[in-house]
Amino acid sequence: MMKKILKKGTEKYSMLIGGIEAGGTKIICGIGEWKEGNLKILSEKRFPTTTAAQVIPEMIAWFKQYNVRALGIASFGPLDLKKNSTTYGYIKATPKKGWQDVDFTGPFAKALNVPIEFDTDVNGAALGEAVYGAGKGCEVVAYMTVGTGIGVGLFANGHLLHGLVHPEAGHMRILRHPKDTYKGSCAFHNDTEGAGGCLEGYACGPAIAERWGAPGETLRDRKEVWEMEAYYLGQGVANLVLLYSPDRIIIGGGVMHQAQLFDMVRKETRKNVNGYIHSEMLDEKIDKYIVPPALGDHAGLMGALELGRRALLK
Repeated sequence: MMKKILKKGTEKYSMLIGGIEAGGTKIICGIGEWKEGNLKILSEKRFPTTTAAQVIPEMIAWFKQYNVRALGIASFGPLDLKKNSTTYGYIKATPKKGWQDVDFTGPFAKALNVPIEFDTDVNGAALGEAVYGAGKGCEVVAYMTVGTGIGVGLFANGHLLHGLVHPEAGHMRILRHPKDTYKGSCAFHNDTEGAGGCLEGYACGPAIAERWGAPGETLRDRKEVWEMEAYYLGQGVANLVLLYSPDRIIIGGGVMHQAQLFDMVRKETRKNVNGYIHSEMLDEKIDKYIVPPALGDHAGLMGALELGRRALLK
């Protein structure tokens, strides 16, 4: 929902923070206020993800209306998150045209002269939900988004997980459904040689549309569609349980707007774990363990604003 645009009188707000949630089709820019331990979205604007050369100046002009003290950017990738790297803040070899090897943070730093924190879009959503949403109070939170692609963000003990680069758990290798003849949509991990594909290649939105010949939102009453989808997502979520032992797993993205999927994914997750891990959350309260985002479609923007707040604190 579009927030009211602040045009005048921003001086009455003591701490305005900017946030950018950059996705493959749209970019959401927002202004938030940090006050008395709470972060509130005051204004937001959406831009189509055209090319960096076109949209970055438009976003800078929008932010210049406000006296922001910091900026957080949560972007599609792959990204360079190594702060000692000469290309820190860049989007690297993305398939998105007009965004390959683009310096994303540099133009904003120069134009706005504020501290900037940079991370993946799904890590941003994980941060937003961990601090302000369904993962609040948890030490370890995993956030999976299932949409045009599949990504996983990980929050542990107050921090987002990076490491070698950043998590790419959407590309974990999984078993193909026995009745599935689709080879997968991922150019890197399809099943052309019978080795199995990746989670994204089998279960993202475009994979559903290619396999069944129609977009997922038109297939709501086709039980076999969602049983197969849950088969794949259940493997992915079970792997997150085994790898990271999160206190809560949050699943968002357009595909998960099919609300019937949640119970199916919970059932498949439990089947894949197969009793190896004994926990009240898995055994008795799985409906409170694998959950939708409490912040809804604002998880990513709230995470970007929280990145900005943390940039200011540093």
